[in-house]
This record gives sequence, structure tokens and C-alpha cells, in this order.
Amino acid sequence: MPLEVSRNVTIPDHEIELSAIRAQGAGGQNVNKVASAIHLRFDINASSLHPGIKEKLLALRDRRVTQDGVIIIKAQQYRTQEQNRDDALARLKELIRPVLYSDKPRKATRPSKSAKRKRVDSKTKRGARKQLRGKVDY
Repeated sequence: MPLEVSRNVTIPDHEIELSAIRAQGAGGQNVNKVASAIHLRFDINASSLHPGIKEKLLALRDRRVTQDGVIIIKAQQYRTQEQNRDDALARLKELIRPVLYSDKPRKATRPSKSAKRKRVDSKTKRGARKQLRGKVDY
């Protein structure tokens, strides 16, 4: 079943390489004999994604994206292989989803005349108040 990133973008199964590995860390005897962690590899360049999306993914400053353009995710949070597989796929989705949407272009704005006047008036008042703090001549 293909991975659905958004309504328009899906990734076929054959483009995502999943392999089961032994998890690291504490866990007793179980961790030494069961390959419950999942190692996910997704080659951005070889994928069927839109070229614009590929460019944005390759430009990401993320440690999970290698110089060769491969996304590597290691999921070992859960005890079962299925949960770790779902977690790895969800993290791949989270990495790709923000790249799909472009930011709205900024519209240049200017402060109004009244805003400028208020700013200058407040500066003048503040300056006058500080002037009054000076030494008094008798």
C-alpha cells in the first residue's frame, strides 16, 4: 500500500526500503535476539516525486538527509517491529509534508501617518521626562 503524504502526493512502496535490525540500548535478552528496530531508506533522486519537491528536500538542512540525497530514518522506540515500521513511515511523512507547501509571498506595508505621529510624540514625551530628571538650577 503506497504511503500517502498528502491528498495529491503518494510514494509507492517500492521506493521505500525498509529493513529490520536489532535495536540498541537496554532491553534485556529480548533486544539481543529480536530484530525489532526498523531502518528506512528513501532515495530522493530516484523517487517519483515532483522535481520541485525533490529540490526542496535536497536543500533541507537535516541530518537525516545524506549528501547523496538519501533519507535515512532509524525507528527503535517501540518493542514491536510493526509499531517501529509505522513510526518510521510517520516520521518520513513529517519530513516531507512541510516541503509540499510554499510560503505566501510577503506583501510590503508602510506605517500609517497617525502611527508615525504617535511614535514621534511618545519619543518627545519620553525625552521631556528624562530632561526633567536633570540638575535643577535655582
